[in-house]
Amino acid sequence: MRILLAMAAAVCLAAPAQALSVFTCEPEWAALVRQLAPDAEVRSATHARQDPHHIEARPSLIAALRRADVAVCTGASLESGWLPMLQQRSGNPRVQKGAAGMVYAADHVALIDPRPAGSPFEGDVHSEGNPHLHLDPRRLLDAAAAVRDALAQAESAKKAEIHQRHAAWERDWRARIVQWERKAAPLRGMRVAAQHTTYGYLWRWLGIEQVADLEPKPGMPPTPGHLQRVLELTRPAPPRAVVVSSYQDARPAQWLAQQFGVPVLQLPATVLDEAPVADLPTLFDHLIDRLLAVPR
Repeated sequence: MRILLAMAAAVCLAAPAQALSVFTCEPEWAALVRQLAPDAEVRSATHARQDPHHIEARPSLIAALRRADVAVCTGASLESGWLPMLQQRSGNPRVQKGAAGMVYAADHVALIDPRPAGSPFEGDVHSEGNPHLHLDPRRLLDAAAAVRDALAQAESAKKAEIHQRHAAWERDWRARIVQWERKAAPLRGMRVAAQHTTYGYLWRWLGIEQVADLEPKPGMPPTPGHLQRVLELTRPAPPRAVVVSSYQDARPAQWLAQQFGVPVLQLPATVLDEAPVADLPTLFDHLIDRLLAVPR
């Protein structure tokens, strides 16, 4: 019996520690977690070619959230159509609203453009403010600190390592912000038309003005009548480009851009799974480079 007990103890001691499991709602948070906890097992519920407002609460996502030690999502109602269902069905107390392992980035960042709550027929209206906060690298600093704290609490044995990685990431990130702002200085005052408020934080950070929204109501696809009104209103001072996200249908933007004789920019709204936008730094590099390439 003693020999068996000793063998069992040896097996337990030899077994590798289970990796920290992190569920993220969007790829930008998965990319951030991988920087702070590279050994973690990370699963993102969405990818860059999906609208994060509207996804299906698939069984595989429920299973992933059930295993999670930490979950990182944007909040501000961005995932309100599907995340609460995942949380309920997962039955995981670590990632319920209010739990230490559940991080909503929007709770730690000052949001722009709050709107009064509307009816269900008014589309994707976020009363708390614009949820696409990750496209301002300065606000990512505040969100990253909250993610750091949740990861360190969930994996206390590696708390010091997580804090050290975060400190190194923050130093590098602040230096990148200075470089991006210097490089993007010629974009200040640029006028664009865009679909949705996806890039609202990017515009504000870089001093770009969105002069029209291709959507008649937030989250609703462009209609011919609305596009015609946009054309009439902006014809006296047309935008330099029409911008859509990689998950949006580019055809309405192409029609409008053709009327103005300006280019369409179909930009990624988050990190891709491949180059040239495989992580957060290259996302901002790519966005700024694409905007700078627009003819004056």
